[in-house]
Amino acid sequence: MKDLNEIRAEIDSVDKELVSLYEKRMALTEQVADYKLSTGKKVFDKAREEEKLEKVTSMVDDPFLKRGTRELFEHLMSMSRKRQYQKLAEKGIMEPIPFEEVAALPDKNIRIVYQGEEGAYSQMAMQQFFHDTTNSYHVQTWRDAMEAIAKGEADYAVLPIENSSAGIVSENYDLLVEYDNCIVGEQIIPIDHCLLGTKGSKLSDIEQVYSHPQALMQCGRYLDEHRNWEKHSFKNTAMAAKKVKEDGLLRQAAIASRLTADIYRLDILDEHIQDNSNNCTKFVIVTGRKIFLKNAGKISICFEIPHESGSLYHMLSHFIFNDLNMNKIESRPLGERNWEYRFFIDFEGNLNESAVKNALHGIKEEAENFKILGNY
Repeated sequence: MKDLNEIRAEIDSVDKELVSLYEKRMALTEQVADYKLSTGKKVFDKAREEEKLEKVTSMVDDPFLKRGTRELFEHLMSMSRKRQYQKLAEKGIMEPIPFEEVAALPDKNIRIVYQGEEGAYSQMAMQQFFHDTTNSYHVQTWRDAMEAIAKGEADYAVLPIENSSAGIVSENYDLLVEYDNCIVGEQIIPIDHCLLGTKGSKLSDIEQVYSHPQALMQCGRYLDEHRNWEKHSFKNTAMAAKKVKEDGLLRQAAIASRLTADIYRLDILDEHIQDNSNNCTKFVIVTGRKIFLKNAGKISICFEIPHESGSLYHMLSHFIFNDLNMNKIESRPLGERNWEYRFFIDFEGNLNESAVKNALHGIKEEAENFKILGNY
């Protein structure tokens, strides 16, 4: 039997050969890239790659090594494509990204829309982001807000996108895909829920509680302590408070902000009732124009991929090879295709950066239904 050091020496020798062969293969990739540049041929040729993978795996009999061979060559071809995308960028041949850089968001004579009633958390987010919100109005649903942007009836919409306790607002993720609007900013605000009742009501009177489904989730432990209360979902926390005020029934209460108690003249029956004392909600600012700030530092995208082994890995590798930091990934089911998903990704970067352009170009080439949701 060989000594361990002898075996390691042989492995080192093989590794040296592998590195040399890798360098040779990548040099040939450069020639392929030059040819594709001169002919306008696309970098990603799925049929050609699958043919190549079938050929190399047929050279191996052992099932474990066969799988490893395929994985090795998938990775080699992925790196080859990324180098070709870089060469496209160097030659200035990449398709331009259809977003316009602006020094500041237009804020003169603008109209802002938010969902809910006066006192909604969306209104608070709007006030913190824009400061001057004299020309704003509210609508009943998030879809109404997106529709107002699409029709040019408003310049900006404010939509909740994620809560630190209850997670994403899935409907708004889907609306960002459906509408050709884009994110230009975000605002995070603390969410401090109160239990609000009509004047003179007491905790012992309460039988029914109204609020938005996310607010009910965020106060789950508190509501578990009052299992006899009937919980009712409402479109908005402020709308729930308005209902309690209009009905005027001692048995009804709403989960909403302290501000709504003042607006609708309700009593605060309990406060700080959310499960998480650091409860926050992230809101996005959406517009109909494809613009981004010069100093924007976060990009949101979405795409679909083939329902095949390794598909997501190859998409994410574009961030790795371009040294980009991905800080969020979510998935949403595709309604028309059971058990298949659309992926939403946030990563650090600006649309002017070459690394970002390389990554986005590669993902667009290899994914299905790719969309840039915004740079903000």
